[in-house]
Amino acid sequence: MAPVKGKLYQRLLFSVVFLPISGVLCFSELFFIKEPHDVTVMRKEAVILDCQAHGESPIDVRWLKNGVNVVENERVYLLSNGSLYISEVESRRGDKSDEGFYQCLAQNKYGAILSQKARLTIASISSFAIQPTSIVVTQGSVARFSCKISAHPPPIITWEFNRVTLPLATERITVLPSGILQIHGVQRADAGNYRCIATNIASRRRSTEATLTVTPDPSPQLPQRPRIIIGPQNISVSLHQNAILECMATGNPRPIISWSRADSKSIDVYHTKVLGNGNLIITDIKPQHGGVYLCRATTPGTRNYTVASANVTVLAPPSLVEWPESLTRPRAGTARFVCLAEGVPTPQIIWLKNGQKVHSNGRIKMYNSKLVINQIIPEDDAIYQCQAENEQGSVLSMARLIVVMSEDRPSAPRNIRADTVSSSAILLAWERPLYNSDKVIAYSVHYMKAEGLNNEEYQVVIGNDTTRYIIDDLEPARNYTFYVVAYMPMGASRMSDHVFQHTLEDVPLRAPELSLTSHSPIDIQVSWQPLSEKLSRGRISAYRLSYRTSTENTVSQLELPGDKTQHLLENLQPDTIYLLRIVAATSVGWGEQSAWTSHHTPKASSARVPLAPELHLEPLNCTTILVRWQLAPRNSVSVQGFKLFYHEETQSESAPLQLHAGDNTHAIGGLDPRKKYHVKLLAYNGVGDGYQADQTVSTPGCVSVRDRLVPPPPPPHNVYTKTNSSTAVFLHWGRPAFTSSHAVNYTVRCNPVGLQNASLVLYLQTNMQSLLVQDLEPNTKYEFAIRLHIDQLSSPWSPVVYQSTFPDAPTLPPSNLKVTLIEEDTALVSWKPPDERNVAVTRYTVLYASRHAWIAGEWQVLQREGSITMALLENLKPGQIYFVKVSASNEMGDGPFSHTVELTVRADLPSGHDPRLSHGSTHSTAFSDGFYHLDQKSMTGITVGVCIALICIIICAFIIICRGKNGKFSSVKTYREGVNTSASVAGHLSPERQAESADVTMPMMSQNHFLDAKGGTNLMINALGPVQPSTEKKDKWFSFSSNVKKDSKTVENNRHGIASYQPGATVLTFEEELSPDQPSTLQALLWRPGDTEGSSNSEGSHATGDSGRYSHDETEMTILSSGHSSRQPSLTAEDSGGSDCGGSAGEPATLLEESQTDLKLMESVESGCCQEAQSSSQSALSL
Repeated sequence: MAPVKGKLYQRLLFSVVFLPISGVLCFSELFFIKEPHDVTVMRKEAVILDCQAHGESPIDVRWLKNGVNVVENERVYLLSNGSLYISEVESRRGDKSDEGFYQCLAQNKYGAILSQKARLTIASISSFAIQPTSIVVTQGSVARFSCKISAHPPPIITWEFNRVTLPLATERITVLPSGILQIHGVQRADAGNYRCIATNIASRRRSTEATLTVTPDPSPQLPQRPRIIIGPQNISVSLHQNAILECMATGNPRPIISWSRADSKSIDVYHTKVLGNGNLIITDIKPQHGGVYLCRATTPGTRNYTVASANVTVLAPPSLVEWPESLTRPRAGTARFVCLAEGVPTPQIIWLKNGQKVHSNGRIKMYNSKLVINQIIPEDDAIYQCQAENEQGSVLSMARLIVVMSEDRPSAPRNIRADTVSSSAILLAWERPLYNSDKVIAYSVHYMKAEGLNNEEYQVVIGNDTTRYIIDDLEPARNYTFYVVAYMPMGASRMSDHVFQHTLEDVPLRAPELSLTSHSPIDIQVSWQPLSEKLSRGRISAYRLSYRTSTENTVSQLELPGDKTQHLLENLQPDTIYLLRIVAATSVGWGEQSAWTSHHTPKASSARVPLAPELHLEPLNCTTILVRWQLAPRNSVSVQGFKLFYHEETQSESAPLQLHAGDNTHAIGGLDPRKKYHVKLLAYNGVGDGYQADQTVSTPGCVSVRDRLVPPPPPPHNVYTKTNSSTAVFLHWGRPAFTSSHAVNYTVRCNPVGLQNASLVLYLQTNMQSLLVQDLEPNTKYEFAIRLHIDQLSSPWSPVVYQSTFPDAPTLPPSNLKVTLIEEDTALVSWKPPDERNVAVTRYTVLYASRHAWIAGEWQVLQREGSITMALLENLKPGQIYFVKVSASNEMGDGPFSHTVELTVRADLPSGHDPRLSHGSTHSTAFSDGFYHLDQKSMTGITVGVCIALICIIICAFIIICRGKNGKFSSVKTYREGVNTSASVAGHLSPERQAESADVTMPMMSQNHFLDAKGGTNLMINALGPVQPSTEKKDKWFSFSSNVKKDSKTVENNRHGIASYQPGATVLTFEEELSPDQPSTLQALLWRPGDTEGSSNSEGSHATGDSGRYSHDETEMTILSSGHSSRQPSLTAEDSGGSDCGGSAGEPATLLEESQTDLKLMESVESGCCQEAQSSSQSALSL
């Protein structure tokens, strides 16, 4: 049997899905050429509302006002082209007024279409909602008057001063279009009476007069930080209108106002200008102009500023993104129309059929902006329109559904009847169609609940071999309606007659929810809500209440009538935990018992604690419960707050939520669907906890059993966030495009990023599409998600969006401020960041001034980045007392300045005296604690450390000298430079032998020689050219080589050469290991030990001292000691910068004396006398 039904079902799907003719691609039988538009007219004026339709004649045109047909008369009638003419517009109250929304309805044989809405408004102007009020201001400050009035069209606002019209804008006076009068730099002449004048085409109105009183300014005027007295407000502006953001600030000197966007985008300069002294006006506003704008008031010449912000929302009328297309479908087929629209606020979608609103029923469904028509009948052949509408306007799009009929279709099934089988099943039976019954391939059984509106229709397809079917998934004690349709390959029959039948009662599906309170220590008030029809599954005939103490097993039972919803248990024990449960019954039997619910009776001595609040629980959706309460009327004691407990009935009780005494509602979010929760609430005061109220509640399912075939609604889309302040974030989102008559509400989830404690997640409820989330932590990144709830259906969570709150402006000054004099005219200022959590510092401001400048209010300003916590005060004058203070700032504003620190610069400092080591010459006083001073103890420690380092260096040099005592010393040859000697050597030796026999003791630099001592190459150059050592040699460098021979030659100086080394210089020798068949040579290089650090650096680099300066003489010596130089081989005395390293040709005696001194050093090495070597080299060691 099952395979036969499967084949029949496949044939039915083939006939329904693949057989229909393709839809009509375009539809032009009826459309509008002209449609009415919004209009504002004067009373008694004539007006024409245009309407002109085109299509196949005849076309009937009629008008609707607020959805009701317009009745023609001698004053209101239709023109020949279909337009509506009103000769004299009336503005009487009630239905007799001509004001309202008008629509034109055009109809021909294909159907009817409805035009867009047009609003007819009669020009008017009301009385002032806000009148200007008198104020008193000081001279030089700012004054502001405001007035507000409602009018159509919007009025022009002007102001009068002593009954004389003020200009709209001067250097000091600004009149905003919104009705604000601003006066900057108030003068005595500005004192007087001011009033507001509102004018439009209807009339002119004058406000009451307000007096401006000007008082003398205080003398002298003290400096004041900038303060925004009127900041911008969050506004919503329609597309192409003007937006005005007001910003007024005061301070001394007068602050400068600037504007920026919080998202760091540039402000549109083509549509934005500053009006007056800081008001921002955006003309012809567009969606890209929306966002958070920041007003910044800055003191001139400083970086002291304060910031205010506001969000601009751009409202836009609906526009269609996807529109319906005309379709051609066979009878009993399915048609789907899609319509998507966007706008701000999100537009609502309404479907029209021949100009009439479409309502959902069993065959027709509307969801997710779609219109779905099942089981198409001939009456569905019509023109359908999608209307998207919001506060800014409406837009329509139309499509036609053409129903194709088959001539040889079967007749409807006959004699349908229904019999109840049980509480959930009904047997349906029928007879075959009278005509063409042999062509029937399947039957379709349709059923739905008979009571209520917008009930879902269910459909079951069965084969043609039976005319009986049992529907077994029905609800108990409910009435249902049924009908049957016969299918053939070319279409379906008409619907059969409808038949009604009800199911039997069943035992209750669930027990009632209990609510428990105590009025005294010995009683419990038990109450419950009646079960819904879905849960009762029939009429409740009785309740059974059971209770016992938590320490006993004996259970007491009471049987109560079915119409009772409360009972008072008396004569109980005080300060005892009782367990209670209840069960309900119908005529069929008892249902399932509830779980045990606990309640603690109060103590007998608890007379002065608060009584139990009256508790009410309401599930808002499948994950949220709204808790509402109010104090008992008999409560006469004070309340300090409330404690709220809740837990799922299978889990243990969690810690309570502490609520304020003024609270009376709380939303519990993040719950699980289809779970029972126990909620307990009590009030407390100084005496202790009061009486508690207990209640159980069940969260509904997000998708109920009956709606299991209906997908959940989509989540909200286009979620965006804007930071409003350091503690608030503004959220806005779009509603998904679907149509429903049920109310829609939203849950907003908010928590800091990385939060580990799920109980701290914030859940907020709203029925709007925007929300300002407040009481957030400053400078914290939050994540937000939103879900939608409608008719017990909940959407998934929207994608998470992230937004950070602004940091707070610092409220504390930097701590541990210290000022120390480090040189005669330089002081070091150091501090620590403010001790505040979640406050970012981007800039520090250091103010310092001498006593005379401080008296005159002339501070010198230093700015440092937020990561730097010190600064140098330079060019201080001796004999002066300086005052120093520091403040921290960020983009939200400046923090307070620290306490002033005093620094005394003495004028009697002795020459060469270090001010950091002196206490008699320098005096520094700090008002902050915990700062370290460079006192005598600190300097003593530094001196000891330097001495220890110096001793270590001397010991190392001593060890190196002693290690060479027992070694083998290399012979040191002197180099004699001369033209004759060079020529003689060159004349007797070959080039190779010349290189091998060359003197190996060379000066670092001379007139005719150059040596690369950086280790980059072993190339040597003498007066005869490059010297190429043998490739078989192995080079080794030693410090004080052990191969110096005792029979070394006498050292001589060439009169044209530069000294090979200086007295006290360390000797660097070069050892060459030759092959057995070659003689050995030796090369010694000499350098000053004081320049070792410089010689290790790259060319041109200099080591600097603590002061950031370097010695010119030391630099020259470094250059002389480097092995590679860009200078010419010959160095004159001028090139050496006057250094004592090089002598002129005219000083042979000096050179000879220095050479002899160096020779003594070599002799001391030969003899192994370490003491002499140490004594001769001390002059070369420097720190």
